[in-house]
Amino acid sequence: MKTGVLIIGGGIVGASLAYELAKYELDIVLLEKEAELSFGVTKANSGIVHTGFQSDPGAFKTRLAVRGNALYKQLAKILDFPLVPTGELVVAFPGELEGLKRMKEIGEQLGIPGVEIVNRDWLDQNEPRLSKEIQFALVGPTADVFNPYETVYAMAEQASANGVRIYCEHEVTAIKADDGLWQVQTQKGCFTSRYVVNAAGLYSDKIALMGGMKVPRIVPWKGEEYLLDRHAKWLTRRVIFPLPKKETKGVLVIPTADGNTMIGPTAEAVPDCEEHSTSRSGKSAIVANVKNLVPSLKEEQIIASFAGVRPTTEQGDFHIQEDREGFINLVGIQSPGLTAAPAIAEEVAKMLGQHQDLVPRKGYIAGRTAIPRFRLLSNKERNGLIKQDPEFGEIVCRCELVTKAEVKQAIRRGARTLDGIKFRTRTQMGRCHGSFCTMKIMSIMAEELRIPYEAISKRGKGTELIKG
Repeated sequence: MKTGVLIIGGGIVGASLAYELAKYELDIVLLEKEAELSFGVTKANSGIVHTGFQSDPGAFKTRLAVRGNALYKQLAKILDFPLVPTGELVVAFPGELEGLKRMKEIGEQLGIPGVEIVNRDWLDQNEPRLSKEIQFALVGPTADVFNPYETVYAMAEQASANGVRIYCEHEVTAIKADDGLWQVQTQKGCFTSRYVVNAAGLYSDKIALMGGMKVPRIVPWKGEEYLLDRHAKWLTRRVIFPLPKKETKGVLVIPTADGNTMIGPTAEAVPDCEEHSTSRSGKSAIVANVKNLVPSLKEEQIIASFAGVRPTTEQGDFHIQEDREGFINLVGIQSPGLTAAPAIAEEVAKMLGQHQDLVPRKGYIAGRTAIPRFRLLSNKERNGLIKQDPEFGEIVCRCELVTKAEVKQAIRRGARTLDGIKFRTRTQMGRCHGSFCTMKIMSIMAEELRIPYEAISKRGKGTELIKG
């Protein structure tokens, strides 16, 4: 199959690329090795749109994070995904005030608005649950929280509406240059393209090597995170950071876009990119660290755990380079990579624009409307939806109040697995972890996709729930 631009990787960076490049008259294909987009680094992410002042002010990634922060505020309106303006606090215990002052200087140097250091009186009024031992805090009002996977699906839907072709379960197995073109072989076919953009996350160094390029080596770095029951609500109004260390931003308190709190992560170098286990020791360490910040935390409020792996490099900064003609590598897109993703896409567009004119796409479709979230609607709005479609009146997931109509819309927008439906609708995310709704969802999937129950999986091949 021939194309003009081939994107490898369907996480937040790959989806941002597809969204940005779809604005132009380009023939674009996106390849993803997993069963659905966002199933790699992106799905196990803290979901913070950082201000940028916690990174080295001279680093490329810092400039991109500041730009990405501003872009998300526009994108949330255009693409109709939740973006909650929580702001963030970096807190200081006795003896740590100088560290806050240095970070404030960085924020001012970067032009981040509203950065200020506040005292204990301010904290008592605005974040009363914080430990009384905390004396000062640095306020970053531009920080937001969102669900990364929802954003990926929003970008992908809009990109698809503008002609981008997306192929999941297409793991790249070989790459070679051939007469000014790149041939990319997957398990299911060969793609020929003038330009390739490598956004393969944890495997970006291996993809580059397939194409004959040496780039910074990926060092996988695991972080465990824990989610609190929504009945506990937000522990804090803002994202809370301790004063960061060189190797980590520390254990955080994160109000989520869905109304509950997430705590974590740990930070541990691991030998395997697929090491996603959580541990009792990790949980204990996170709880202890968070209680140091917010003493009212109760361990029994935790209802779920997960681990994500970040694609770090020894260099620490992003590697965004055209290492061979027509082949752009995006390597080491670690924190704040999620924040920087839309800005990274702009940079890649500029790089492609050096080779050819980027002509605005005729008939470009700019916006997208999300699946209605029944749980968040007023009774009047719910009744209006039910009149339009009676299946909005049939509850499939009790914990998250998700309807049959929402599940069907998720499938019609591309969900092919139970996790794909979960990330689009929040089914299976409540306290019962799908005990009530999983079979109901599988029944809808079997009917909508016209597949047997044995073909339904949690997250792709090898994770089927029913055998034989």
